[in-house]
Amino acid sequence: MKKKHLTNAKKLHPLIKVWNDYPEILQNDNRILPTPLIEKVIGEIFSPGKFYYYIINFADSTIFNHHENILKLHGLKKYPTHLKEIIDLIHPDDLEFVMDAERMSIEKMKEINGFDYQQELKSSYCFRMRTSEGKYELFHHQALHTYKDEKGRLLQAINIHTNIEHITCKNSFTVLVSGINGREDFHQMHWLKNKRKQQSVRAIFTNREIEVICYIAKGYSAGEIADALNISEETVRTHRKNILRKSNSKNSSELIKKTFEWGYL
Repeated sequence: MKKKHLTNAKKLHPLIKVWNDYPEILQNDNRILPTPLIEKVIGEIFSPGKFYYYIINFADSTIFNHHENILKLHGLKKYPTHLKEIIDLIHPDDLEFVMDAERMSIEKMKEINGFDYQQELKSSYCFRMRTSEGKYELFHHQALHTYKDEKGRLLQAINIHTNIEHITCKNSFTVLVSGINGREDFHQMHWLKNKRKQQSVRAIFTNREIEVICYIAKGYSAGEIADALNISEETVRTHRKNILRKSNSKNSSELIKKTFEWGYL
């Protein structure tokens, strides 16, 4: 029997080949959805650079509610209306990784039964995109899930892209599935061409240190990190000292660069 397609995208794009393999997870129902509270969602991400976001409907791959920076960063004259227009900005040599990264994220969520709490999980990875200057620079992609249907299938998500070329131009080819809204999930997968889903070793930092690193990347002060994690400022400073020592970093800027390159962010 011919497999029923997941989406009815008017403009075909490579990710459809991935998404159509998971009809039990992603929904093709063209229903009217409310716009999610962007401010609340953005509070769950870090953007150490110029960023933009947009909302994607999985039923037809349309995108809307863009942040205005998307025009400036990519030199676009008008807002894109379909995901294909975003994918066309990705470096052709990175498309294979992007497709595998998307599949790796979905497979990891299946493995950990993450679809029961998918709105508390975030997937992230990096790829190069064409900028307004006509050259390709490294962007950090984060996807947060907003709405699901009655059967738990994903309807909509917010994608956030941050230009991190000023931090590093080295892609770790690492895919992360991590928790938000208080969840402590952290699943790190390293991609090698033709050997997708090879687990990378994650023994340098403890779970708590990874949490602190994420807040440092967001630009939080020691006091703000202490409040967020319900620990003392002295404990935060101790964690930061240990993190810098373990990563052999002189300061937070060097730490963020290394943790991007090592696939922790």
